Amino acid sequence: MSSGFEYGGWVAPIMDEDMGRFMTEVFDRAAAFLLGRRTYDIFAGYWPGVTDPDDPIASRLNALPKYVVSTTLEKADWENTTVISTGVAEEVARIKDRTEGGELQIHGSGALARSLMAHDLIDEYNLLIHPVVLGRGLRLFPDGGLPTAFELTASRTTPNGIAIQTYRPAGRATFGSVPAGS
Repeated sequence: MSSGFEYGGWVAPIMDEDMGRFMTEVFDRAAAFLLGRRTYDIFAGYWPGVTDPDDPIASRLNALPKYVVSTTLEKADWENTTVISTGVAEEVARIKDRTEGGELQIHGSGALARSLMAHDLIDEYNLLIHPVVLGRGLRLFPDGGLPTAFELTASRTTPNGIAIQTYRPAGRATFGSVPAGS
């Protein structure tokens, strides 16, 4: 349970091979990872113990550079991890510039993602819509966020009904009106 959220484990019954393939594809593109403090704590508590070199997620998370954004974490014990405590937007922009040939990926870390949205620092969104309603949870897109248009670059649905949509920001949202009778 995180932040009073009582529905952990809800995704396990609907995971399927197609979602696993998608996750492998995503992790195959990674050059580094950017994590918020809570996600870092969860990942660092689990993934270092997965030592199978053929595991498509653990092999990347354990070997590639990781950056954890936190004002309270002084030292990160997980190998290849750097703590960012100030100047987050500027530091993320620098890391993105240095991450050639792969992606700087955020997994989970909603508060961090929302802060980076405000600085146009997210190049791609993979939105997974699962066939379950839990009745509550945290929002990804914040109230008062920048009005942004997106281009759909990929779309698929897994056999268990997980809709996977990939979007790239396409500039600011535009506005108009729909003629009456349309």
